[in-house]
Amino acid sequence: MWIRSTTAYRTSFVLTVVGNLVITGLDFAAILLMFSQVDSLGGWTLPEVALLYGLSATSFGLADLLLGSMDVLGGRIRDGSFDVLLVRPAPVLAQVGADQFALRRLGRITQGLLVLGWALWAVDVDWTPAKVLLVPVMVVCGGLIFGAVFVAGAAFQFVAQDAAEVQNAFTYGGNTLLQYPPTVFGSDLVRGVTYVLPLAFVNWVPAAHVLGRPYPLGLPEWAAFAPPLVAAGFCLLAGLAWRSGLRAYRSTGS
Repeated sequence: MWIRSTTAYRTSFVLTVVGNLVITGLDFAAILLMFSQVDSLGGWTLPEVALLYGLSATSFGLADLLLGSMDVLGGRIRDGSFDVLLVRPAPVLAQVGADQFALRRLGRITQGLLVLGWALWAVDVDWTPAKVLLVPVMVVCGGLIFGAVFVAGAAFQFVAQDAAEVQNAFTYGGNTLLQYPPTVFGSDLVRGVTYVLPLAFVNWVPAAHVLGRPYPLGLPEWAAFAPPLVAAGFCLLAGLAWRSGLRAYRSTGS
């Protein structure tokens, strides 16, 4: 229904997608401005940072396309309209994810893929079959990790009821964080997004293997191939949090 509504006016839809692509591209424009003044950022060259950016933006774009509407859950809980989702013969999580589905978010994915494609062409890497395979694995697993963050944030809204901005701090904020190399951040922050909220496995850790750079926090070599396990574990935890929040839900009574 939302897709048909969005594409009813095709010119408007195309302009919206292009506008979304341009607006999200301003993040990379800021990186280009930085590199107009410096040769490296935290010891990373422009193509290397572009690789981080492309991986993060594409992964986040996939999660945002499918689950980006999770932040409306708090409003539905407060006004009582969440009860409508409970009586429909469809999974509640799927309904919340599809609520106000915005196909214009394809612009973010397209922009991320464009930067990623240029970075893969420009970066100086001795490509091996394992490194080539690791690129799509990073994109898919990164999307799953970001998706788990969206679901966990939505589960938190069952308790807080007005926590959309808190959720956005970890989703949109996490995406922005990963667009820059870990060497520009403090060690405590890097530990937090590695061991507590495992966003580092979206691109920092596996990209270090691809680029032949030291791993953040001195992680072992096999950590570069851990994103599938991390994504599966984090999705499991997010799913349990969602089920717990759903069971604890109490209607407004209205």
